[in-house]
Amino acid sequence: MPPYIIEREIPGAGALSPAQLQAISQTSCGVLRQMGPQVQWVRSHVTADKVYCEYIAPDEASVREHARLGGFPANAVNRVTATIDPTTAE
Repeated sequence: MPPYIIEREIPGAGALSPAQLQAISQTSCGVLRQMGPQVQWVRSHVTADKVYCEYIAPDEASVREHARLGGFPANAVNRVTATIDPTTAE
C-alpha cells in the first residue's frame, strides 16, 4: 500500500498540550480500529498551525474517510511517490 502525507490546518496546533495531543491520538486510533488494518498511521509532525501526518492506505479516499470519521481536517492529501534521505546521495 502506498504512503500518504496529509496536511491538516489546525490553528494553534503547536500550542496544544500533551493531554490534548494524547486525546487527538486516541480519537485517531479509535477510528483506525473501526476501519480495520488497511489504514495505518505512521507518525505526525506538529508545527505552529499545521499537523503533517504520514499514513499508509490503499487510496486517498480511505485517508479522507479517516479524517471525516475523526473530525480532523485533511486540507491536502498527497501520495508519496519517492522517499529520499542523505543515503540517497551515496
